[in-house]
Amino acid sequence: MKIRLASYSLIICCFLVTDDAYSDAIRDANRLLQVTDIGKHFEVTAQLQTRDIIRTYVSIVSMSLEVTLPEQIKNKIASCYAKVYAWENFQPGIAQIFAENLSQKELRLLIDFYRNLGLPPMEITAFKELISKSEQIRRMSAEYIFLNSGSCVDQDAGVINDYLANQQQPIKTAIISD
Repeated sequence: MKIRLASYSLIICCFLVTDDAYSDAIRDANRLLQVTDIGKHFEVTAQLQTRDIIRTYVSIVSMSLEVTLPEQIKNKIASCYAKVYAWENFQPGIAQIFAENLSQKELRLLIDFYRNLGLPPMEITAFKELISKSEQIRRMSAEYIFLNSGSCVDQDAGVINDYLANQQQPIKTAIISD
């Protein structure tokens, strides 16, 4: 009975230590995301891509139907992308990727580096090895974002089609009444 109790205690302690280590890694990963300001860079990139998407829609509608999309329609489209690609939607998953793929030592080394605390000469080799992981982490992060993001395309098409349908009504009425 004492052996069994000791075994259970050992298993519980292992889980607690693992949970503590994981929560420390998540905390450090979140701190790294914060000091690198990745969220800000992500949102700026999302805004630029949204702008390009809207420009494409405007161009297609203008060239094919000679209609200009009003700001109200552009704002509805932009609003969808702002919600779907908000950094808060992805930050926990990206932090988890960092925590699972970088050791605590690596996370702290990066945090210190990005806080401009420098890089101790004895850590240069470790830093180079750490940098070699960046491509894998970038790919994993991109895949995570792709798999966990929604789409605005259907909503965009609906908003644009509704607007165009409402624009067509007065023209048809005027033709019919003549």
